[in-house]
Amino acid sequence: MSHTLRIDLSSPIPHYEQIRAQITAGLAAGALRPGDRLPTVRVLAADLGIAAGTIARAYRELEVAGLLTTRRRHGTVIAQRGPAHHPDVGTATLHLVAAARADNMTDQEVLDLVTGALLTHPRPGHTNHVSRTSPT
Repeated sequence: MSHTLRIDLSSPIPHYEQIRAQITAGLAAGALRPGDRLPTVRVLAADLGIAAGTIARAYRELEVAGLLTTRRRHGTVIAQRGPAHHPDVGTATLHLVAAARADNMTDQEVLDLVTGALLTHPRPGHTNHVSRTSPT
């Protein structure tokens, strides 16, 4: 798992948020499944060259969201029961990012594209509030 996570040191998005978003995207795309073990905080921090506290914060936020479970001696794993995942949407998102990369779009341009799509297709009966999250 650690080899698939990347940190953009020049991004204004906090490192913990970049990690959180990438793990969430892995779940949505079906690349991560319930029971999959994640690297320890120390190993991932060393692999990415960032502080262990940064990894711990990302893991904590994912645990609070019900996506991860951490147990002593067993490590951190993808939760057995988390929010519903939609592999088709995750796969479509990966295709969007691949196409955007092929067209040399910036992360901000991709986010603006998705934000625009969300604003033009609001959920029925809901006020559409769009918040920015980190790119994956």
